[in-house]
Amino acid sequence: MIDPILNKLLRPVLVLLAKPFVRFGISADQITIVGFLLGMLAVPAIIAEHFTVALVLIIINRICDGLDGAVARQTHTTDAGGFLDISLDFIFYSVIIFAFIVSHPEQNSLVGSLLMLSFTATGSCFLAFSIMASKHNIDNPQYPNKSMHYMGGLAEGFETIVVLCLFCLFPEHFVPIALVYTAACFITAGVRIVTGYRTLNRLG
Repeated sequence: MIDPILNKLLRPVLVLLAKPFVRFGISADQITIVGFLLGMLAVPAIIAEHFTVALVLIIINRICDGLDGAVARQTHTTDAGGFLDISLDFIFYSVIIFAFIVSHPEQNSLVGSLLMLSFTATGSCFLAFSIMASKHNIDNPQYPNKSMHYMGGLAEGFETIVVLCLFCLFPEHFVPIALVYTAACFITAGVRIVTGYRTLNRLG
């Protein structure tokens, strides 16, 4: 929901942070992969209930997610890099929820599974519309530097990061936090489906 505003605020900072990586020849794809692997270490940390460690790893993963784009823009952006970035993002989001399910299955399994289903709903319509937007050359003024068309909504990247961090800060409240965000994700998916259908229907 606030991703476009946040991107504008953070872009100058990310530009500065990216410069040393560009200078030493570290590619955007390398940052994407390292960030993903570090983020995946949050899974055993959550299962072992080392939630502070998991929180730090999640934040590092998200910093890398912003940094890889900044490095790409200072060197060269590629479709392969954009594909890798979004694919690993979707895997990362769901695997953190999976870790909380494994951690306390009797408490978290039903709501956690529902949240993962809502992630599938938002991600599916997001990616499907991105394909159609590319086919019809639909502009995306809110995200001009992205490698694919981004559909906005109530639940976007920033909101997801906040929720994952809240899970680590308040693991005993996983269920109510997850329920609220599940509702936000399903609302987002509904709006995206309706908006996407109407937009494409006008284009024939």
